[in-house]
Amino acid sequence: MKIWANTLVKNEERYIWFSVMSVIEHLDRILIWDTGSTDNTVQIINEIRKLYPDKIDFREFGEVDIRSFTKARQEMLAKTEADWFVIVDGDEVWWDSAISLLVETIRKNGNRVESIVNRYSNIIGDIYHYQEEVAGMYEIDGLRGHLNIRAVNRKIKGLHFDKPHGQLGLYDKGGVLIQNRPAKERKHLGLGYLHFTNVIRSSTRQNDLYVPKRDVKFKFDLGINFPHDFYYPEVFFRPKPDIVPSPWERRSKEYKLRSYIEWPLKLIKRRIFKYERTGY
Repeated sequence: MKIWANTLVKNEERYIWFSVMSVIEHLDRILIWDTGSTDNTVQIINEIRKLYPDKIDFREFGEVDIRSFTKARQEMLAKTEADWFVIVDGDEVWWDSAISLLVETIRKNGNRVESIVNRYSNIIGDIYHYQEEVAGMYEIDGLRGHLNIRAVNRKIKGLHFDKPHGQLGLYDKGGVLIQNRPAKERKHLGLGYLHFTNVIRSSTRQNDLYVPKRDVKFKFDLGINFPHDFYYPEVFFRPKPDIVPSPWERRSKEYKLRSYIEWPLKLIKRRIFKYERTGY
């Protein structure tokens, strides 16, 4: 079973090193396509390429909007010469045990299973806080929260991405979302990674605003403190180039103040309103 990763990025300076380095030892190849970064993302990817020249397939794809983003995803999928592919975005950092289990599950069950679901902890404010589970809007096989499909079997006929970024989904030949295909062909593996989608991911907030849909990603939320004995993904404790920012910065006083103001209303809305997400 060949297992490749698809990583489509723009302005992911803060976490792209940790994201790719957390999985690269476990996968056969990683396609990393940049869509016009203006920060140090490309330089950091080049640092990874120096260490793993045979595993990284890097391409400067060029600027995309919410529609051509979908075309880029589809073209990347078409270039993936593997039995399975794993979506590894530049804001997702895996635990060693989680990516190992994912790969082991594919090796053992890859001919009988067509997709794998993982949960994630959604970082909010800074690396020391996470978002409550009720804020997660994905629903798969009757389970709801911070979960999604990150590994997919290429044997699914007509596999393709559709709809613009923000509504993007992965579909089969008949237009059925992969999470709506028979549950018996899907495995759930539990917690897989830390997700940094709701914090600043580039060098500055302004650089984040150059990325389609990221203006709505950043959230003001008090979050929940990780317990003192919480163990972060191992990649955060390994050597890194100086160009890679430290992940251990704490949220500002201004951020906390605004969160105190906005957070109570968010708590109420999460418990009253339910939203459908496409996702994959």
